[in-house]
Amino acid sequence: MNTELMIKELKFKAVRSSGAGGQHVNKVSSKIELTFDLENSESLTEEEKALLVQKLKSKLTKDNVLLLQCDESRSQHKNKEIAIDRFLNIISGGLTVQKPRKETKPSKSSILKRLEKKKKTAFKKVLRNKTNFE
Repeated sequence: MNTELMIKELKFKAVRSSGAGGQHVNKVSSKIELTFDLENSESLTEEEKALLVQKLKSKLTKDNVLLLQCDESRSQHKNKEIAIDRFLNIISGGLTVQKPRKETKPSKSSILKRLEKKKKTAFKKVLRNKTNFE
């Protein structure tokens, strides 16, 4: 994964942000929309593309385009940096392969503790029973 080449493939669009801010929000396009065409990317191998399509299904459009928006800051430049950081985190997270879980057995002491606790609670419940002395 070549991040520099990947960042060059990104497309940015500045849009007017929503929310509070008064006149500033109405006249400045500070919100950034980042798009990344996954299928036509030259920075990823076919295996990486397939893995990302599988892992990022919910974040991709029908055309396998990743869309990110950022309007956290009042500065367009800062929003662009935040969007790039988010993008790189999403891509690197999507490319990491999880190790298979190694099954473990409970230790003997933990099994004995559990059984001892079960006996105590069972004994408590026996003591709660009403006994008939007739």
